Amino acid sequence: MAAHDNVKQFSINNDALAMIARAREEGIETVWDRLAAQEPQCGYCAMGVSCRNCSMGPCRVDPFGDGPQKGVCGADADIIVARNLGRSIAAGASAHSDHGRDILEVFAELAKGESSGYELRDETKLRALAGEWGIETDGRPRDEVARDLAAAMMDEYGTAKGHLSFADRVPEARSELWKKLGIAPRGIDRENVEMLHRTHMGVDNDYVNTLLHGLRTSLSDGWGGSMVATELSDVMFGTPKPVTSRINLGTLKEACVNIALHGHNPVLSDVILQAADDPELVALAKEKGAEGINLVGLCCTGNELQMRKGIPMAGNHLMQELVLLTGALDAMVVDYQCIMPSVTDVAKCFHTEVISTADKAKFTGATHISFDPKRGLEIAKEIIGRGIEAYGNRNPERVRIPEGTVEMMAGFSVEAILGALGGTPEPLVEAIKDGRIRGAAAVVGCNNPKIRQDHGHVTLTKRLIENDILVLVTGCSAVANGKAGQMMPEAAEMAGPGLKAVCQALGIPPVLHMGSCVDNTRVLALAAALGNYLGVDIAQLPLAGAAPEWYSEKAISIGAYVVASGIYTVLGVQPAIFGSPNVVNLLADGLEDVVGAKFAVEADPEKAALLIRRHIEHKRAGLGLPHLEDAEIGAAA
Repeated sequence: MAAHDNVKQFSINNDALAMIARAREEGIETVWDRLAAQEPQCGYCAMGVSCRNCSMGPCRVDPFGDGPQKGVCGADADIIVARNLGRSIAAGASAHSDHGRDILEVFAELAKGESSGYELRDETKLRALAGEWGIETDGRPRDEVARDLAAAMMDEYGTAKGHLSFADRVPEARSELWKKLGIAPRGIDRENVEMLHRTHMGVDNDYVNTLLHGLRTSLSDGWGGSMVATELSDVMFGTPKPVTSRINLGTLKEACVNIALHGHNPVLSDVILQAADDPELVALAKEKGAEGINLVGLCCTGNELQMRKGIPMAGNHLMQELVLLTGALDAMVVDYQCIMPSVTDVAKCFHTEVISTADKAKFTGATHISFDPKRGLEIAKEIIGRGIEAYGNRNPERVRIPEGTVEMMAGFSVEAILGALGGTPEPLVEAIKDGRIRGAAAVVGCNNPKIRQDHGHVTLTKRLIENDILVLVTGCSAVANGKAGQMMPEAAEMAGPGLKAVCQALGIPPVLHMGSCVDNTRVLALAAALGNYLGVDIAQLPLAGAAPEWYSEKAISIGAYVVASGIYTVLGVQPAIFGSPNVVNLLADGLEDVVGAKFAVEADPEKAALLIRRHIEHKRAGLGLPHLEDAEIGAAA
């Protein structure tokens, strides 16, 4: 294990620091140790100029001009960087869209009456979606409507009928721009397959052409697969409404069977929640000496449950090893995405049973229970039972649960936000017009061990709300802001005077939890609704996006579809593109003239806040809105 002089460099959270210190005491390796062991990381890979797409390689070109300038096939830095970025977008879009397909397949089973433990909990949204997709709803049974909707959505994964149905939500100007550029998304799977084809050796060797298709591929995620996941999850599990919850490792209960639900897909976790209330299982837990069964969330599976049920959150991405180090977790149930293979290694140091459930995501050392929606509730009960049995193996002397939790509010779907505004965007628009709200920013994305955990999310958000910028959060960012106390109505005191007044009048926080990673599509839908209400393109609105601590290929796809939708986006971690000045110039400048938005890279959240504030003021000016006096943004101002 690597030696570290000061664990405070790894996280801003006391519960995380306590568990990192314990790992050091007991010689248990964590993500930070493995990062240190990798240093220095490969410079060619970090700059995006290494290629292993064929067996003539692997190749690398020298971005500084002293070494090879072309790979064996003749690809230069521009081509190699564009290929690598395009493949990363395709991988991220595939992950989210496959998540959407999994939700859709369960929805189809439910519509046919062939699932166990599921129901259509939001019939109003079901019928609204069906109407949006041109499916007749009047006088028809809801299951029949659901079957037709499932079939129509399934078609959009594999067929090309011109464009994706959800893309009709965007303002007309944006839709026409996509068509003009040839990036309007067609079939969800088609764009990913074409990107892999284009980046095969000897196909697309024009870096601009490759990256334009990268935008198209990302749009098939944001306005396709991810949007399917979000909308159908609402239909099956309920459209989120504001709900209070609690967060951090203190949500574990020493006297209870503790089971963490980790990953991204709510299909299994929802029925596990039902199983945890089963009287026989509760009685079994008490027979084993526990007071009850306590479920906690990790990452986006936790966010899905928190948004709809108020289930407490143990933490975000970098907490998954640390929750095991409490010695109080009896089972970790995982589905897929962002789950470190190391969790089984850490679990071996304790009594915790790691249970994998997705056949596409098996883990060496885990117990695998293959999930089948036709036996959903039965399987969920089996999993809870294994957690109860593991509780009997717990060593009480090894339990160390950090004290204290933080209260937070979640559940701000687009419907909930508009509901709080009286059912129309007008109050939000008027608050922006008169300057009570300067604009809005979506702060989203992962944790990355290269950045002090949650520092980027929390600091950026703090500076934005101080300057009357409403913040929308999803995924790991939402967990970070919840721990920081920024997500209760009382947090309005942290905001500037205008935003504070609006939040106090509506009884909402200045930072709104909109859901999991796929739920970034809620941000898109809200932006489209504002653009349509005002009769302007999304790119004209005082909006911005930010991913201060991103790490995954999914985040690359998200950033690409947000920019392609017309929203300026700031990244806090440098992407692997800096080996090609031409690609950098395209993404950080040239795209502004193409899609009306661009990327910026700024590791310092104080400076990132300044960039976003200046961008929002520029967009306000473009709409003829009054310039607001600059508020100080920390050291960056």
